[in-house]
Amino acid sequence: MGKYWDGIDYFFKLHNVDDPKTILFIMKMYEGEIVNHRAEEAEKRRQAEERKAKKAGGGGKRFTHNVQG
Repeated sequence: MGKYWDGIDYFFKLHNVDDPKTILFIMKMYEGEIVNHRAEEAEKRRQAEERKAKKAGGGGKRFTHNVQG
């Protein structure tokens, strides 16, 4: 339901929910888990893109010594 839970009462009445307080608690807990999972996945993608950019750009240290032989 995203950020807006205003209409939840309508759905509880529509489906004849006996214990809406408990069901709402479980729904909010599940939503929190989904949000955390998506944040972790986004962080993993960001880190992978960062590694990819470093590798493509030669992200390692470059040593420029004047060696003559």
